[in-house]
Amino acid sequence: MIEVGSPARGDVMVFRFPEDPSLDYIKRVVAIPGDRIEYRNKRLSINGAPVPTRQVDDYLSKERMQFSRRYVETVNGVEHEILLDEDSSASVMPGRAFPFAGNCNYNTNGLACTVPPGHYFVMGDNRDNSSDSRVWGFVPDDNIVGKAFFIWLNLNELGRFGSFR
Repeated sequence: MIEVGSPARGDVMVFRFPEDPSLDYIKRVVAIPGDRIEYRNKRLSINGAPVPTRQVDDYLSKERMQFSRRYVETVNGVEHEILLDEDSSASVMPGRAFPFAGNCNYNTNGLACTVPPGHYFVMGDNRDNSSDSRVWGFVPDDNIVGKAFFIWLNLNELGRFGSFR
C-alpha cells in the first residue's frame, strides 16, 4: 500500500474499520463526499448514472463449491471484477446505527445514500458476501491508511497472486 491524496472512485483503499479502529480493512471506494449512491436489485448507480457492467464467465468458489455470476464493473474508468450470487437477496439492512445513517434509505430492493463531507462509501467486490458501507456506514477521511496497489496473497486460494496496478 502507498499513501496518496484523496481516494477516488474505483480505488482500493486500506482504512481503519470505523467500528474498531484497531482493525485494518480493505475495500473499493465507490462513492466520494457529496455523491449519491444507489444499490438497487444488485445494480450500482452513482449520481443517477448506472455503473457499466458486463457479464463474464462464472466463478467457482472451491471453498464453498458454488458458482457465482462474475461481472466486470467500471467505476471512474477502473475495471474490476465483482461477484454476485443469484440466490442471495437484493435486500441490504444496516447491522446497527452508524454516524450519518440518516443519509441512507433502505428497502427490500437495496439502498440509496448520500455520502457526507469527509467520508467515503466502500464496497467489497464479492458483493453478496461483503460486510461494507452498506452494513456499517461511511469511512471517515481520518481512517484512510493508504491505497492498495498489489495483491500479495489470497489465503483462500494459495496459488493466486496479484499484480501491480
